[in-house]
Amino acid sequence: MSADSQKPIRLLDQVALCCRRRHYSKRTAEAYVYWTRRYVLFHRKQHPRDLGEDDVRAFLDSLVASNVAASTHAQSLSALIFLYREALSLELPWLEGLARPRRSARLPVVLSIVEVERVLAAMDGTTSIMARLIYGAGLRLQECLSLRIKDLVWDRKTVVVRCGKGGRDRLTVLPERLVGVLKQQVKYVAAQHRGRMKIDGGWAPMPDRLGKKFPGASKSLGWQFLFPSSINHWNPELGRWERWHCAASGLQRDFKTAVTRAGITQHASIHTLRHCFATHLLRAGTDIRTLQELLGHAKLESTMIYTHVDQSLTGVCSPLDRLSDAGGNGDAR
Repeated sequence: MSADSQKPIRLLDQVALCCRRRHYSKRTAEAYVYWTRRYVLFHRKQHPRDLGEDDVRAFLDSLVASNVAASTHAQSLSALIFLYREALSLELPWLEGLARPRRSARLPVVLSIVEVERVLAAMDGTTSIMARLIYGAGLRLQECLSLRIKDLVWDRKTVVVRCGKGGRDRLTVLPERLVGVLKQQVKYVAAQHRGRMKIDGGWAPMPDRLGKKFPGASKSLGWQFLFPSSINHWNPELGRWERWHCAASGLQRDFKTAVTRAGITQHASIHTLRHCFATHLLRAGTDIRTLQELLGHAKLESTMIYTHVDQSLTGVCSPLDRLSDAGGNGDAR
């Protein structure tokens, strides 16, 4: 392999290492490595140190020409800023001056309470429990998948969300209606765990370096995922098989099927249940600051979007409804 082809590989490792040093999430690190690779390949494997402002603009303009979303454009720019400032330790004032794309102010899709009931009624099994928990506690998809048994605080009816978006921990509500079924889920996981301890040790992956600091903790029931995967994954660093949480694809697939069965025509995803949680609580009179804490938003502006979703149109009459019969009703064709 030529020396030129080795440069991007070494650079990608450097970007990944810088992300780990700053404790960025796995998804952020993967995104920054991805955009660094795209940038280097766009310029035919030239090292970013040898590229300048015009080269950065040319890459970003190519994304605009391919009609990427504004969020994608913004993410690529953030990745390049991180590449030059953190990975390469280059201070380039012109890089900060690049205009960020303006994102469209879109209202999230929100289902009515009746529609949510119809969708959830069309689901069963473990994915049904997960969907109900996402709606009942306002969880993000990954937050639900990452729940450990110890994160359920039964006596206080709370769910502890560890290392949510932005690396923040928070508390949210544990729905009373799910207590019984979740305790059954814990019993099911406990029975599985006892069997696995006899076969492969019953290890669960640990965050950060806790796996080495507390080697026996990952065998405890509390650290097991609430919704475990059916297969093990090999951890080469610790030399053992570990049981991760289940994949997101199964829940996403079952939810999409349930939406179709329920006759919902809106473009609803599993994340729509989190939007429904926020909007329905707001309609029930929940304080906006409390809602911000439950959702784990760093800025109140992120929570305020739901006040726009819930703007009441009660008492507003369409001018068409004020016309006399002479206006006609129109005929469907």
